[in-house]
Amino acid sequence: MEKKIIEGQRFGEERALYNMTGLVLYKCTFEGAEDGESAIKECTDVAAEECSFLLRYPLWHTDGMTLSNCYMSKDCRAAIWYSNDIHIADTRMYGIKAVRECKDITLEGCDIVSPEFGWRSGPFHIRNCSVDSEYAFFEAWDIHATGLNLAGKYTFQYVKGGELSGCVFDTKDAFWHSEGLTVRDSVIKGEYLGWYSKGLTLINCDIEGTQPLCYCVGLKLINCRMKGCDFTFEYSDVDADIQGGILSVKNVISGQVTADGYGEVMRTPDTKYEPKAKIIVRGKGEV
Repeated sequence: MEKKIIEGQRFGEERALYNMTGLVLYKCTFEGAEDGESAIKECTDVAAEECSFLLRYPLWHTDGMTLSNCYMSKDCRAAIWYSNDIHIADTRMYGIKAVRECKDITLEGCDIVSPEFGWRSGPFHIRNCSVDSEYAFFEAWDIHATGLNLAGKYTFQYVKGGELSGCVFDTKDAFWHSEGLTVRDSVIKGEYLGWYSKGLTLINCDIEGTQPLCYCVGLKLINCRMKGCDFTFEYSDVDADIQGGILSVKNVISGQVTADGYGEVMRTPDTKYEPKAKIIVRGKGEV
């Protein structure tokens, strides 16, 4: 099917390009006094290059979408919902709730400032993107990311599956209730990391912040480093090999923790669960 090429046009009305197939949009702008919503709703096979989106809900229920070098303003709320097969490159996404209830999303070289980004969506393939989102990737699944720089608070909660590598996370309450997630060669800064997770694996990571990794099941840390980590591993089942020391560990339920030293090993007498994990100082034996 021959594609329809639209260049340099402005669209401001409601459902301006509704239910169209095979669109190529080049240097188009979605704005205007009409204040229309859902400009490209229910469309198939859409490509947009160097386009600007300044109105609400532009890309809902689309199948087969490619965006490159585009701009979504703060007024472009809930830009991409209920859509499939999405490829977005070198695009600025600044509206709240930019991606939700979507499938098969690829993001490359994007700058994203969007509270509640990426909810209930997956699989994600992310490369060299920055994300500033208070509540990112809630209930997402199968996330594969390299070179992701993420700033937020409640990130990756209830995520199922995926691998993150070469990333920097400056966050809080990250990975809560996550399942089957692997993080490699990354920096993780924040408070209360990974509580209630299942099958969380951290490999060659730098971890910083108070009270990390409590109430975990099947937790693994391989060749990781910890800074300012107190009350670590409380009520967790863990297999951890830490390079350097840990500020404190508390009431580790089961498994084994090996480090070069501990500021404090806490086994409180009034604990609800009996701490049975082995706490080992490398080269010296069990504490």
